Amino acid sequence: MDRPESTSACANVFVNFYVHVYYRNYGEKPVSKMASSSATGFRSSPALIVCLIFLLTLAFASAKKRTKTVDFDVKPGGVVHTFAAKIKKYECSFTYASQGGTNEQWQMSVGLSDDESHFSCSLWRPQGKSYLFFTQFKAEIKGAKIEHVTAYSQTAVGGLGDVALKEEEYSVGDHTVTQNDGKFRAQLSKLTMIGQTSHDEL
Repeated sequence: MDRPESTSACANVFVNFYVHVYYRNYGEKPVSKMASSSATGFRSSPALIVCLIFLLTLAFASAKKRTKTVDFDVKPGGVVHTFAAKIKKYECSFTYASQGGTNEQWQMSVGLSDDESHFSCSLWRPQGKSYLFFTQFKAEIKGAKIEHVTAYSQTAVGGLGDVALKEEEYSVGDHTVTQNDGKFRAQLSKLTMIGQTSHDEL
């Protein structure tokens, strides 16, 4: 059986089951023999369970296509590195150079709204604070125009509190967020961008 027919069949199963339960709980007249026999069938067959698993799998697969979280290492040494992740035609990249310490594990999460009107990107140090000194950074989203940005030098993890970067420390463009030389204090632990997509930019 192909996917559309399976979805339709399961939908019918749930509709019939819902109608039966609704009338049983709220209806003013007795449940019909047909509805009663359907309910009995649900109890004695795995149809409802199979359909539930099938529909949940479809929903989970659809959600996975619209969100993605990946690990990456932020490497010191003063060399410029770039890490990127994408969903469909929408992409987020993080370009940076840092000094001090050793490699730190970071995460990048990208997401696309159901109607594909907004694309989001977050990158952060899971431990709540980075001990590297960022000499430069540029975060960029492609396929969307930035509407909202939050940036932190420290986040509330493990007893720490949120410490937001001052607005003077970075600049926000239509598609990029970059450090302001001479103002940026070299501390970054989390950055989030939310952008509105445009078909003209695809």
